[in-house]
Amino acid sequence: MSRKRVFIVSVVLASVVLAAIVSWIAGSSIKSPAEVAARTAPPEPSPILVSVEERTLSANIVTRGTARFGLPQPISLVQSLLKAKTGIITRLPRRNKQIREGAMMLVTSGRPVLVLRGTLPTYRDLVPGIAGDDVQQLEGGLKRLGFDPGPLDAVYDEHTSAAVARWYTSAGWQPFGPTAEHLARIRELELELASAQNERVAASNALDAAPRLVEAARANANRENKAADANVAEMTQAWNEVMLNRKSKRVEKSKVEADLKLAQAAATATRLAGELDIQAAVDAVGSGRRDVELAARKITQIETSLDNARSRAGIQIPADEIVFVPSLPVRIEKVELAMGDEAVGTVLTVTNNQLVVDSHLPFDEGRLVKPGMAVGIDEPTLGVKATGVVKRVADTPGTNGVDGYHVYLEVYVRRTSMVLEGFSLRLTIPIESTGGAVTAVPVSALSLTPDGTTRVQVQDNGVLKYVAVEPGLSADGFVQVTPVDGVLTPGQFVVIGYEE
Repeated sequence: MSRKRVFIVSVVLASVVLAAIVSWIAGSSIKSPAEVAARTAPPEPSPILVSVEERTLSANIVTRGTARFGLPQPISLVQSLLKAKTGIITRLPRRNKQIREGAMMLVTSGRPVLVLRGTLPTYRDLVPGIAGDDVQQLEGGLKRLGFDPGPLDAVYDEHTSAAVARWYTSAGWQPFGPTAEHLARIRELELELASAQNERVAASNALDAAPRLVEAARANANRENKAADANVAEMTQAWNEVMLNRKSKRVEKSKVEADLKLAQAAATATRLAGELDIQAAVDAVGSGRRDVELAARKITQIETSLDNARSRAGIQIPADEIVFVPSLPVRIEKVELAMGDEAVGTVLTVTNNQLVVDSHLPFDEGRLVKPGMAVGIDEPTLGVKATGVVKRVADTPGTNGVDGYHVYLEVYVRRTSMVLEGFSLRLTIPIESTGGAVTAVPVSALSLTPDGTTRVQVQDNGVLKYVAVEPGLSADGFVQVTPVDGVLTPGQFVVIGYEE
């Protein structure tokens, strides 16, 4: 075969092959309308199924707060009148120290400050002879500590004084006895009493002698009056003799007349002097009685003062050595002063041992929270978990440092060994609960029919069907359901949506 013929045959074969390839490509790219529709249709959606659960549902209010210890109370000392000056702090407690009844809280100028339970604050020295509610408060504390003060009669007597002495001694301190000034005052009153008694004796003696002085004055007056009357009679007789004698000269008449007038004047003066002496003697009797009465009254007053001074010479409690607080024990929250400072003003701040969480709520939520409600307390990042109870919800916004859009909330923390003071904590307050486990499904499983019936779609043996339900409490994304016309049990699957 010639080369030309071979070439032509090759070209023809290549053309046939190329035509076949083109025909195959064209045939493979051509689809029927039905085939195109079948291939482009979306896949059948599949239901998203979750199981029906049995759980306790509760609607909660969640907020945050900061923990602290409750009932903060400043401790101040009262200046004692038994001491010459204010005490200097010589020993202080450490923070968080527990102070129990009867214990020492701090020391000023080498003297203890002791603690008792009581609502009436210290306002004066407690010394023998006084009475009042503060004394009865002291007696009650002594009795609780086991130091019998005798009858709880609100009178600081020798029994109270002895109990105080035992209390101080048991605590390792010397009881506070009478001061040097007090003893000096007793000696001064004893001297005054002796002087007053001497005055009463002198007044009594004077009173006893006063009647005799009256008699003597009267006798002396009578004697003087008689002498004066005799002189007048003598001058009268001389006057008569001269005046009746015609031979008497004028000079003689003038003289006897002057002598008579002088005698009469002297008699009048003697009579008046006698009356004055008698009256003075009589007045001396009244004055003597008054002097005796005054002396007796003065003695009584001094004896009363001396009795009081002697009664107070027993064991006493200076006002700056005792503190009353409403409840014990307390913990030291803050030490306000330093060693060497004068014990003036607030020395310490104490609290009770009740942990409290300060928080706040929006006003509308605050109306739903009531004292006594349980509170869950936690902080996941710190591993904190505790429980508490609502103690107080403020009636109006803006109190206790809360802004005007919130109300103050106080929560008491139940006993816990965890250190919560100063931490910010989450508070969960259930305001409504099913009270136990109920049948519950996710909220998204519910749907409504046109007539308003609530239903869920349940998978039963691979078949989906609807079950009408009555919804209840909704919380945390779940809702309580009660079947109306079917069965719904935990473990069944309900539809909450579909996925393509």
